Amino acid sequence: MDYIPHTADETQRMLSAVGLNNPSELFHMIPSAFLDPEIEIPTPVTEMEIVEEMEKAAQKNEGGSMVSFLGGGAYDHFVPRTVNALISRGDFYTAYTPYQAEASQGTLQAIYEFQTLLSRLTGMEAANASMYDGASALAEAALMACRVRRKSKILVSAAVNPQYRRVLRTYLEAQAIELIEIPHTEGITDLGSLKETIDADTAAFFVSQPNYFGIFEPVDSIAEIVNHSDALLGASVYPHSLGLLKSPGEWGADIVSGDLQSLGLALNYGGPYAGILAAKQKYIRQMPGRLAGRAKDRDGNPGFTLTLQTREQHIRRAKATSNICTNQALCALASTVYLTLMGSKGLRSAAERSARNAHALKDHLCKINGVRLRFDRPFFNEFVIELPIPIQQWLDKASEENILAGIPISGAETGSKEALLVCATEKTNPVDIDRYSHLLSKMIG
Repeated sequence: MDYIPHTADETQRMLSAVGLNNPSELFHMIPSAFLDPEIEIPTPVTEMEIVEEMEKAAQKNEGGSMVSFLGGGAYDHFVPRTVNALISRGDFYTAYTPYQAEASQGTLQAIYEFQTLLSRLTGMEAANASMYDGASALAEAALMACRVRRKSKILVSAAVNPQYRRVLRTYLEAQAIELIEIPHTEGITDLGSLKETIDADTAAFFVSQPNYFGIFEPVDSIAEIVNHSDALLGASVYPHSLGLLKSPGEWGADIVSGDLQSLGLALNYGGPYAGILAAKQKYIRQMPGRLAGRAKDRDGNPGFTLTLQTREQHIRRAKATSNICTNQALCALASTVYLTLMGSKGLRSAAERSARNAHALKDHLCKINGVRLRFDRPFFNEFVIELPIPIQQWLDKASEENILAGIPISGAETGSKEALLVCATEKTNPVDIDRYSHLLSKMIG
């Protein structure tokens, strides 16, 4: 391996300082085959030929052509190419937390627009832009409720995503906050148990809409129960469904959390995603993370800045509402672009198509001998089925045929035996549904 120094004397002085005679001794531990490898470089080809070669190579990746029926918090929705094209711009892609407003107007405006869109989508008066994902956003919402009400008991529905509940328990245990799970009855929150458990010491009750089983919760009845107490009502939402459903603000939620993944973020092997945290205006001082506000400079021109935060939020962590330091603005920007492109009509159309495809899939599967719907209740785009064969046996067989057939749910979660959570989105087509149902029917038959 050749080394080109500035001068021979300079090189010799450096080598002498470390007890060596020549530059090659610096690399004695590396096999020579790696220092001077013989690389076969092919002859030049056109761009089109390179793309064809790369596509052939990509097809060798396992799972590259798999059809996904997975849900449970991460969904295979369509993401317009415009989203990635815009967030890949250098002025957004490398931006960090916009502490200096005078140098971060573009980033701050993007955050401000994101907050505005999320407030409209959730029916809340304010939204922030700092959450890592849906699970930690739910936990932060619970801590926020405890600060608002100055109480240390949280209730959560057992029909909330089990991963979210585990994260929630981790957050609350460290702060000696009591967490009580309200059981579900046939797929929805047990209202009788909620009435008996909620009391004067409860800071908030949290429910998912739709819940982990894809079912619509009786949120109006839940809101009525919670409103008769001094507790807050918290919602963990699947934001894509809000193109079709009433917003949490309309049915009485005080704090809303959720995961942005379904709004323009690809699955990305599990991340990165970002979370949602929105609330009523009167609780905004207890909201953690960053808030971008619109103001005016001394000449009357509009400008953007971080607002309603104390310095403790950034430097005196023990005094902060939460130590959220990493910037999730790139993921938030992706959702902003997605929502802007889709508009209210586009989001509604995608949500309706997801629901139609899921119901068509359910109808096909429930015609198969031995397959039954575990919870016979209205659902959005996910549902739970029971099979007459072992769940894992079906998942393994489907995987061999390039089908991700669903998420296994334990008997402890369903209240009976092991079952399967199956999901469809606007990308699910009739051919995929036929393949799924035909293969399962053949395996059972």
